[in-house]
Amino acid sequence: MAENNHDADSHEHVDLLVIGWGKGGKTLAGTMARAGKRVAVVEQSDAMIGGSCINIACIPTKILVHDAENKRDDDDTDEYFAKAVKRRDTLTGAMRKKNFSMLDDLDSVLLVSGRAEFTGEREVLVTGGDDTMQITADTVVVNTGSLANIPPIDGATLGGRIYDSEALQHVSPFPKRLVVVGGGYIGLEFASMFTHFGSQVTVLDRGERPLANEDADVAEVVAQALADDGVTIINEASVTAVADGTDQATVTYEVGGEEKQVDAEAVLLAVGRAPTTEGLGLGKAGIETDKRGFITVDEHLRTSAEGVFAVGDVNGGPMFTYISLDDNRILADQLLGDGKRTTADRSAVPYTMFLTPPVARVGLSEAAAREQGYDVKVGAKAMADIAAAPRAKIEGDPRGIVKFVVDGATDHILGAALVHVHSQEVINTVALAMRHNVTATELRDTIYTHPSATEALNEVLGVVK
Repeated sequence: MAENNHDADSHEHVDLLVIGWGKGGKTLAGTMARAGKRVAVVEQSDAMIGGSCINIACIPTKILVHDAENKRDDDDTDEYFAKAVKRRDTLTGAMRKKNFSMLDDLDSVLLVSGRAEFTGEREVLVTGGDDTMQITADTVVVNTGSLANIPPIDGATLGGRIYDSEALQHVSPFPKRLVVVGGGYIGLEFASMFTHFGSQVTVLDRGERPLANEDADVAEVVAQALADDGVTIINEASVTAVADGTDQATVTYEVGGEEKQVDAEAVLLAVGRAPTTEGLGLGKAGIETDKRGFITVDEHLRTSAEGVFAVGDVNGGPMFTYISLDDNRILADQLLGDGKRTTADRSAVPYTMFLTPPVARVGLSEAAAREQGYDVKVGAKAMADIAAAPRAKIEGDPRGIVKFVVDGATDHILGAALVHVHSQEVINTVALAMRHNVTATELRDTIYTHPSATEALNEVLGVVK
């Protein structure tokens, strides 16, 4: 069970034990090992070496998004999707192998394959087949991530034609019709992806409109882009049942007091994420969780148990791999530095929904800024109308909007919503400006390369009022 051939039923004591091979934990393990510490990393699945990001989330889904966007009308859908999945699997396999070697090459790292369960304070029993290993540690990091939440809907059981976001990436045969239950981050991303591959996609969303946290003008642009690409979004739809039949699945929902049904070859359940903590025995270590089951941590990522930390999705924070990476920085500072770094240090954290075109956001929306009492000024333009940024037109997709919210009292940027090609790159420039108090005027008057999507900042920030 152990990669370095330790005997079964053995005992190890280490400086640091990391449970789960996610971004934060694996990075911290390498840092601690290079600092001369003895480290153990436990992972229950060989398919998850490297963590969710490279195996089932960020990387594989963006491979599929990219290939979906580049599908031509004359490409055979089934063959094209199969090739995209093969490319996905090849790249994730190579990254998994690289991630393994990054730790395996370090002499002071013990890699253990098996399922971990706390048996006491900073004490874990790892079981792999008939073998067991007891591991004690000075410091333990829970890094087990999250998994798809299965809603309490009649018939909503994974299997057959009912999928979560991980299983749908290998769907076979390719579904001509797809129903997505949930209109959030994951649901819309898969809806956009599968409509470009060739599915007829219907999204059943409980909200009054898509992207409820965005301003209405931004959400309207995104909804129109999805509709133009063939996605049907039914809002205020409450799903009551899912039934998998012989030839198709049927989803029953209520909207406006009326019961309706929609059929499809595949149904995606995309209604949030739940912590991967089942079987960990958290209570035996004195580790408390919140009402959703996520491990409770303070601003230093400390759990209620002495010497035990939780990083990444499992602690209920923003579920992005770059947040997990920052969790690693906080712990590295705790264990090797002066311990001053905390989650409170984070500001202007951006995110991107990889729709077509991508939706990137940082900071406050206009509505949120007004609610908080700021002297709000706004600059907004449709991407197609921005003469100074022809990049989107060059790439054949000028759809989208660029919107900035500025504090009229200080000229500081309060937030931005960017919906356009390459917005996932431009948003990082905006976030950096916000973190370092670069004013809207300074960002407006900066020299950017041409032709680039970033040039939109020159023009849009020039119409702030």
